[in-house]
Amino acid sequence: MIDFTLGEKDKKIIIELRKQAEVQRKYARYYDLHEDEILPEEFPESPEFDHIDQMVEERGQDGCTPAVFLILRTIEEFRGDFLKLRGLRTALGNASLTAAGTKEQKKKWGHMLLAMASTEPGCGSDSKAIETTAVLNGDEWVLNGEKIFVTNGIRCDGIVVWATLDKSIGRGAIKAFLVEKNTPGLTLTKKEKKMGIRCSDSDAFVLKDCCIPRENLLGRDETIKVKSGGGFKGLMKTFNLTRPLVSARGLGTILACLEFVTDAMKKEGIEVDWEAGQHKRSAVQQKLIELEAELEVATLTTFYASWLADMGVSNNLEASVSKAKGGDVSRRGAQMALDILGATGITHDHLVEKWFRDARVTDIYEGTAEIQRLVTARALLNYSSADLM
Repeated sequence: MIDFTLGEKDKKIIIELRKQAEVQRKYARYYDLHEDEILPEEFPESPEFDHIDQMVEERGQDGCTPAVFLILRTIEEFRGDFLKLRGLRTALGNASLTAAGTKEQKKKWGHMLLAMASTEPGCGSDSKAIETTAVLNGDEWVLNGEKIFVTNGIRCDGIVVWATLDKSIGRGAIKAFLVEKNTPGLTLTKKEKKMGIRCSDSDAFVLKDCCIPRENLLGRDETIKVKSGGGFKGLMKTFNLTRPLVSARGLGTILACLEFVTDAMKKEGIEVDWEAGQHKRSAVQQKLIELEAELEVATLTTFYASWLADMGVSNNLEASVSKAKGGDVSRRGAQMALDILGATGITHDHLVEKWFRDARVTDIYEGTAEIQRLVTARALLNYSSADLM
């Protein structure tokens, strides 16, 4: 039975997360305007919230399942801002390690902060078109290629690089390799300047004759599977784990927008009359109600995708649906907040215009909305990728 009910421990954690959110907002504008700076490992207030991790460890089986609780926690954290008060403990590469690594590899590298490098200048949404190569030379893999939009590339301890053993094979030859920072041949070439989420670094790397140990191949499977996805399945499994989290980030941002707009309207003497019919409410009131309804749908969809992961059930379809819905609500919700606020919303006096820019990326990264709809169509209609070309 699906149950998203919160336990008493969950509710206490949420209270602490909302206190933390207020502090996150305190620093949000500065790092939005100072994109060249890298976030410190911790802020002065960070120790005040160290107990949250302990509370999470002690929650046990209280309330919702672990993955669903992670979604809930992510929503509340991003209700504060994309900025983190404490240094990152995990990143996208950690999800790749979880999805594709052996038990020994997870034990060896699980403590590290790992970025993930899959996107390339000529390969964005079509992950199977990866051109970075990996060639076995004795007991070493030699990697050559270029990667862009590597999230947390500067701050990470290592990077999970997705490369191909044979470009003529396609997805069946794609594998994941762990490249530790400072490995000769791995060069950071650029830190991107972005419209939003500026506190999170997105970086470009070049791999030129970058040699890593043979055992750094995640999963240790060196076979090329011509008739199946091979290591590509590990990349897709990574996205199945992370896409609901991306949706949760966007939903948290829109909750922050909704909170600000609601408070601003109250100050003007405007409150939503929930009992009145649709035609007895103002257009602004109706917009707020519709936004809350969309938020609830997207949140439940995201919870469900994560619940399936906890149950050990394939969530390929549901992860894509949650990402598409969460991204769509984030984009439209932030725009709606600006529409309601008018000139107030576009100034630097408030964070709404920043949240608008932050929320926009939710519809793009970790697979665009268009790609999510293609994945959904394939799952529902039993189409192959060739059928949708």
